[in-house]
Amino acid sequence: MPFPLHPSCVARAEAKLGAKLPPAYVASMLDANGGTVEIDGEEWELYPILDETDAKRIARTCNDILYETEQAREWDGFPEAALAIGGNGGSDQLVLLRTANGEYDDTLHIWLHETREVVVVAPAAQVFQRGKQVP
Repeated sequence: MPFPLHPSCVARAEAKLGAKLPPAYVASMLDANGGTVEIDGEEWELYPILDETDAKRIARTCNDILYETEQAREWDGFPEAALAIGGNGGSDQLVLLRTANGEYDDTLHIWLHETREVVVVAPAAQVFQRGKQVP
């Protein structure tokens, strides 16, 4: 079950990544660290941002975006510039991509594990708006 996240947890994750995360994504995670989004009728489970506030939150967030990205990088063809922020249960990954200036773009993409293709989804602000759905 998702729960609110303290901004210091986002700051720690961004420090480890060496880049800022898109504001709409951050706002969504601060409100509910995890949860789901629906994209084109498919549900995506969002990976949490690590929360080391207490043992219970550590246990609930240990499969955080950094861990899941590390795991995904072991797969053939996973983009080096991608940050895994969610999965569909079938190995496809919802990702943010780093731009040439080293920051994360505010557009969400899907990495398709079978074809190793990266597909543009929508701006993060559209996906993470109230209701958390993309038409």
